[in-house]
This record gives sequence, structure tokens and C-alpha cells, in this order.
Amino acid sequence: MIRDDALAQLPVRSVLPALGEALEGHGAAVLCAPPGTGKTTLVPLALAGLTGSGPVRRVLVAEPRRIAARAAARRMAWLLGEEVGGKVGFTVRGERRAGPSTVVEVVTTGVLLQRLQRDPELAGVDVVVLDECHERHLDADTAAAFLLDVRAALRPELRLVAASATTDAEGWARLLGGAPVVEAAGVSHPVEVVWAPPERAIRPPHGMRVDPALLEHVAAVVRRALREREGDVLCFLPGVGEIGRVAGLLGGAPGGAEVLQVHGRAPAAVQDAVLAGGTGTRRVVLATSVAESSLTVPGVRVVVDAGLAREPRMDHARGLSALTTVRASRASGRQRAGRAGREAPGAVYRCWTEADETRLPAFPAAEITVADLTAFALQAACWGDPDATGLALLDAPPAGALAAARSVLTATGAVDADGRPTDRGRRMARLGVHPRLARALLDGAREVGARRAAEVVALLSEEPPREYGDDLAAAWRSARRGNDAYGARWRAEARRLESALRSVSEEPTAATSRTDTSGTGDSDDAVAGLIAALAFPERVARLRGGASYLMVSGTGAELGDGSRLRTAPWLAVAVADRPVAAASARVRLGAVIDEETARAAAGSLLDEGEEVRWSEERRDVVARRVARLGAVELTASVLNAPDRGLVRAALLEGLRREGPGLLRWGAEGAALRQRLAFLRRELGEPWPDVSDEALLARADEWLGVELDRARRRADLERLDAGAALERLLPWASGDAVRLAELAPERIEVPSGSRIRVDYGGEQPVLAVKLQELFGLHETPRVAGGRVPVLVHLLSPAGRPAAVTADLASFWRDGYRSVRAELRGRYPRHPWPEDPATATATRRANARR
Repeated sequence: MIRDDALAQLPVRSVLPALGEALEGHGAAVLCAPPGTGKTTLVPLALAGLTGSGPVRRVLVAEPRRIAARAAARRMAWLLGEEVGGKVGFTVRGERRAGPSTVVEVVTTGVLLQRLQRDPELAGVDVVVLDECHERHLDADTAAAFLLDVRAALRPELRLVAASATTDAEGWARLLGGAPVVEAAGVSHPVEVVWAPPERAIRPPHGMRVDPALLEHVAAVVRRALREREGDVLCFLPGVGEIGRVAGLLGGAPGGAEVLQVHGRAPAAVQDAVLAGGTGTRRVVLATSVAESSLTVPGVRVVVDAGLAREPRMDHARGLSALTTVRASRASGRQRAGRAGREAPGAVYRCWTEADETRLPAFPAAEITVADLTAFALQAACWGDPDATGLALLDAPPAGALAAARSVLTATGAVDADGRPTDRGRRMARLGVHPRLARALLDGAREVGARRAAEVVALLSEEPPREYGDDLAAAWRSARRGNDAYGARWRAEARRLESALRSVSEEPTAATSRTDTSGTGDSDDAVAGLIAALAFPERVARLRGGASYLMVSGTGAELGDGSRLRTAPWLAVAVADRPVAAASARVRLGAVIDEETARAAAGSLLDEGEEVRWSEERRDVVARRVARLGAVELTASVLNAPDRGLVRAALLEGLRREGPGLLRWGAEGAALRQRLAFLRRELGEPWPDVSDEALLARADEWLGVELDRARRRADLERLDAGAALERLLPWASGDAVRLAELAPERIEVPSGSRIRVDYGGEQPVLAVKLQELFGLHETPRVAGGRVPVLVHLLSPAGRPAAVTADLASFWRDGYRSVRAELRGRYPRHPWPEDPATATATRRANARR
């Protein structure tokens, strides 16, 4: 019996005529309706003709999460006075409750994508409702793009509704070809905002880590809310781990309140109990963002918001994908707060300051812009658009992320060189798991049997609880004997995968020959390791000491304290993340393997050949024959006769790393380089640039012959760099012969001495004893007379007495004071009153 009284109270009822007109006139519409208005429940029933006099149509409702799909189906069946599986049913991965009489079917967006790939026309479906579009999940965006293609090319009569509580209505309207926007007003009660920031500074979240002090503060705010307010409390936390921690802290909640946990991994019975409403006992519901808009929790008057959310991130350089903790957007904050005003006035306690609110992002990031795109790339390829350039998407996929995804698909044999799907790729797509896991399932089944391969892949498709540990094989054994909610989901998924494998296998006997056996001769550890290595070949890792490993991708990996995987020579890393500022990834789930398995799984990364390079550690050329698995060195032996070209390149690399100082310059060579640097600075071309950078860039020109003969560092250290440098002189223009004229190595002074000029400073320096310059009126000049030398006048003992660049001025003004100071100290040396007319000498008076 239809519950007309409940249907009549849903505010969205008032816009059903407008929605119907929009669909009749345009075939598509954008429906904006706040939570609690009935957009998820009444609209599909009305479109299907189950609540009025209209024709019966088959409606498909796509939800982003399994928990939301089941809840929506249960709610619609209740409104019709039926059980789920009749006129209203649902299908999620691993579970289906629908039959021949089902008119409204709720599915996850992932299930919808699978159906579209199998049957693009969606035969028998009249209307598709894409719910919660504002969340911008990748599967939902992809499904919308595919449906638009279907409407344009195959089924223009297929109606499409994009429904959301808060969304970019104009953007979706444009995407749907100018579809009308239908807005429904909700019945909202006032919600008081209470700012409840922690008293002391909290470390910001990074990776999956949340400061325990924040969780303690959230628990304290929940207790405060229970004391200050009436009604049930809904507390938003980023993930399952944080929910468990806060639940533990609330063990003694005031007034004996019941603490419940709602998330995707919660048992169905718990989810049903929360969504069914209270039984008289006050409740504290700890939930992830799944409760923002997809679910309605009756009885809630208070919301406590930790202000955090989990979003996917992909580190393409290291091949690591994981969820990361971020500050929730302002849009999410509004959604969460609205849960307190669904049934009566309420309050929201926000665990941050009002000033922080202005710094929050306006909306959550679209998943297509930050996530691993491998599954999306395979979907697009199977759809016939490998580059995704023809898909109608609100945000285009980043080119780099899409290229990285294509490389993974190519390596696994899912697509060809042009990005088109292979037969193998199409089978992988039909398995309903990430392409990496699909590859492991297909290839692993031939080695260990379909059942065991499916069981391990099921473990990898939904990461087991943290208490199962980081050993994949041990987690497998725990799941087998576990009676918890995870164990039940794991068994259902393993059965689904085994069945799916049978349906897509090219070689039924190979894939199923061992299906009904309990073992294949391989241990659980060996099977788990093989499947993990097949799924993530670039994460195969070799021990390099202690609990530290090197993955073949080149990224380091560390095991946690107390890990049972420690000291294993090889690991297949299934799950890892890299904390902020950490040099290595942290292994969260892995399996022990041997080198043979590593080579087999990551065979595409195996490379054998000669390696001649400059070693930073040895600071010399190293020539070896090496076998590598990616970045991991397997074997190495000395190469006695390396290729001369490779040796030359290695020596050049050594020069670039250590600089020209690696060569033997000597006094003459260093002086020549200084003279050339001076001429370059003063005269420019054609005099060569002899800076470190320039010499290294032209090493082939001036060191070519020596480099051809050299074999190691010692050979470079023996060659005469000064003689080699002469090759850079401007011989072709004839200017090289003027080197001695423009930058003389020595200058002859009046005493007859030839004094070396130092060109190492900003100005050339001539350091000479004062008596040797008697009679010299003008300061010597270089660079064709353009630059005066800086004369350092020395005492008879060779100590500095004066510095001048103008000898005439010195004789006239400065000499007298120097003479007065030094003549008593050096009486045997001449100190004439008129040095300009005196005879220069290198000797004392007695010797003269």
C-alpha cells in the first residue's frame, strides 16, 4: 500500500510537473533540490509512473556509493509499501535484489558503466537519473559523458536527469545541451553555527594521518553537544580509522548515548539501524562524508564537523595512488550543517575558527583532475574514444595523468600502440575491477587457479582492515576464517570475480581447471605474492638493508615496526603511501616473493646490457655488464673492454659533475686561463669564454684528443689542461698571435726584471719592488693600452708598501711618506729624493 501521507510531505512534489515538461521538451534536465526534499526517492517513483496516473517507465537511478544505493532502494520500496526486489530493486557490486517486475532500479555508477559497455542502448530503460552529481566522482562524470553519446547517436528518446543537492547547475545545463534547470525549495529549519576550534595548535593532516589531538578534541565537542543540545548527534570524520578512534574515546558518552558507525565498510545491519531512526535512546552517529547528501539519518538535531575529508590522489612519478586527508570544502560544510535542520531547528559545531572558514576551498576537487585515470582510460578506449577528446566532460582529464594511464594499459596488454582496446583489454574491462587487478586475475588464474586468484584480487580491490596486518597472505587467512563484515563482503566479491572470470576467459579449461581445488602446490604466501606482483609490477621491491626496500620504480619503501615481512629478500608491495616530506613510501600491505616471481611479474622492466657511467660514490668511471629489474640491480660483472664512446661520455659526465678542477692545470695552465678570462671580459669576441660552464660545454673542442685516449679519472688528472686550452685560442681570425701583446705573461720593468702579471682579480696586478721602478713615469697598461695594471709596490723584503694605478701621481704625492718610513729600516737600499730621475736597481747600495 502506497504511503501517500509520506509522499505528500516531500517538497520536491511541487516541481514534478516542471520536471516532466522539461523532459518532454528537451529530453534532459538538471534538478537542484536540497537534502530531504525527495529528489532521490519521490522523483524516480514519479518518473516511473508508480505514484500517479502517468505511463509506467523503467527508471535507472545511479548513486555514487553502494550504501546510498541500498538505502535509496529500501526507502522507495517502503514508500510503495513493498519489499526491495519488487517494483523497486538495486544492484551493487556483488549484490543484486531486482527481478522481472522491477521498474525502478538503483545502481552504483560503476555498475552503470559496466551496463553501458555491454549494452550502449540500455535496452528497456526509459529514464536515467544521475544522483549527487555535485560530488564529481569519476565514474559519475564518465557515465554522464557516455549517456550523452547514447542520446546523440543511438537513443535520442532516452531521458536524462542530473540531480544534486548543490551543484554547478549552469555547467551541467551546458553539458546537457542547454537543458532546463528545475529547482525545488527545501523545508529547512534554522541551524545555529557554533565555532569550536581546539584550544591549542593542531598539526595539519597529511596523507592518511590525522593529528590524534584533533580526534580527542572532536570527541570532547561531541560530549559538549550532548550536554548542551537535544536530539541525536551526527559527527563527520574523514575515514574509518578516525571513526573507530573517536568511538573508543566516546566509550562513556553522557547519558548512556548509543554510539553507531556509518561508512562504506559498516555491516548492512548497522547501516539499516542508523537509517531506520532511533528507538528512544539518544544516538551519536559517527559517519564519513557518505552522510553528507546521499543518506538521511532521522532524529539528528546536532552536527559535529571535524572539517576533514578524504580525496584520491595519484603520484604518477612513483606509481602510488591513495586517499589523502584534506580540509573539507565550504560546500561540504554547508551540506553537513544542513543535516541538523532537516526535521527541526538544530546546531552545527564546527571544529575550526570562523577565520579559517574563509580559507577553505569553495568546492571539492573533481576526481578526474586528481585521481588515477587508468580505469577511466580503459573505459574510454572500450567506448571508442581512447583520447577522451570526444567525451562531454565538465573537466578534461589532465594530459599527463592520461598519458601515465595509457602507459599502464599498454604494459598490461589492454590497449595497442594507438590506444585502441585489445580483446584482452575488453575482457579486463568486463571484470569490474581496476585494470591492474584485472590483469592479475586473468594471468594469475592460469598459474594458481581461478578461485585462489579471485580471493586475492578481492582482498586487493577493498583493502582489508588495518588489524589484519601488513602481510597480504596473513590477511588472506584472516579473511577466510573471519566472520566480520569485511569477511562477508570479501567472500561475496571473490565469488563474483570467479564467476566473472569464467564469463570472459578465452581458455575456460586453463582458467577453471583448478577452480574447485583447495591448492595448487603453491603456498598462500607464494600465491598472494604472485597476484600482488602481477597487479603492481613496478612496486616489486628488493631488500636493501634493515626494513628498507627499493621498488623497481626507483622509489624507496619502508616497513613498519614489528612487521612480519621484515628481512624478506623480495616483496610485492600491494598498498603503499608516501607521507609528506618522507623520502620513502610506507608499506601498508605486501607479500613475500622470490626473485623468479619478481622477474616474471615485472619482466617488461628487465634490462640487460653494458653500463658505463661516472660513479659518484667511486668518483671514477665504472664499466660493468648489468642486469636490472627497473631500478633494482640483479647482477653485475666487470666489463674489461668497454665501448670507447661510452667511456668518453662517462668521462664527460665526470667533468660536468666535478668541474674543470678535475684536470691538472699547473701554474702555466692556470695563468693562461686567467689571461684569457681577462681578455674575454675586457675585449669580448673573439677571445673565448673560459668559465667552468663554458669549458664544460665545449669540452669536445679543447679536450677531444685527450678524452679519446683516457679510460679513467687518473688519465684526466695527468693530462696538461693548459696545453689543451690553447686549442680555444682564436687561431682562425689570427688574433691568437696577439695574446702576448694584449695580455703579456710578464712585463719588463726599468731594472731589467721581467715580472709576472697576475690576472686573477678584477684588475691585473704587477707586484714589484719599489726600487726596480725608479725612472718609470707611466703605469704599464695591457689590453692594447686600455687597462692600467694595479702596481703593488714592495719593500726590499718583498712586503707591500703601497698600491697604485697611477705611478706619476705616486712619485709626486705618495713616495715621500713611504721613503720616510722605509729608509731607516732598509738603509742599504737607495732612497733617492727624486725617484723619477733615479736609476732603477735590483741591488742594495753596497753591492752597487
